[in-house]
Amino acid sequence: MTDETLTAEEHGNGIRATYDETETERRLEFSVVTPDAESSAGAGTTAAIAQNREGYAMLKVRPTADGDELERYYGFDMALDHVAELLEVSPGTLPVPEAAADMGM
Repeated sequence: MTDETLTAEEHGNGIRATYDETETERRLEFSVVTPDAESSAGAGTTAAIAQNREGYAMLKVRPTADGDELERYYGFDMALDHVAELLEVSPGTLPVPEAAADMGM
């Protein structure tokens, strides 16, 4: 995988997404790089989606990649909706790196 497939950034709302794989999980972490004028989420605010390494389990939404689970979802779209809510942005504006596009069931 190349850096282009592992990261994506939405310059309009200042969100960066980074995909990573550990020994047990696939992780997609979003962070506010530069706050959007319409959002009260500050720079450094994060939210993450994690899935088991095999890619068939439910998605876990967390405040950070290593944080405690907030909720589980079957669908990637629903997990993205929750992340968008945590970051106070529209779900359609979240960048998704190519390597993470197949997350979910």
